[in-house]
Amino acid sequence: MFKEFRDFAFKGNVLDMAVGIIIGAAFGKIVSSFVADIIMPPIGLLLGGVDFSDLVITLKDATADATAVTINYGAFLNLVIDFIIVAFVIFIIVKQTNKFKKKEEEEERAKKEELTEIELLKEIRDALKK
Repeated sequence: MFKEFRDFAFKGNVLDMAVGIIIGAAFGKIVSSFVADIIMPPIGLLLGGVDFSDLVITLKDATADATAVTINYGAFLNLVIDFIIVAFVIFIIVKQTNKFKKKEEEEERAKKEELTEIELLKEIRDALKK
């Protein structure tokens, strides 16, 4: 059982996935900071100084014994903007990767066609020699 687990845990795909998750988490922190510290302040300024992270709906005011019960929709808006930015960046990366792959496939296809033409010319040459 230990051998099976070791084989599973140290397969290339599992390690690649782990690296991707770690890099993704770090990228998420960068995007969160970008949104909170760079994107949201100008948007808040355009909307009259509104700080989205402070936008709440108070369901129950705070008392001496309990804190206020609030719906923090501003924080939710920040997370939605984070998601949109991350999704857009990933979309651009995938789009560029597919573009490069398509270009490589076209180059390979062109090389195969060249080889086919060369082979055809060789056959014609050999037929003429006969």
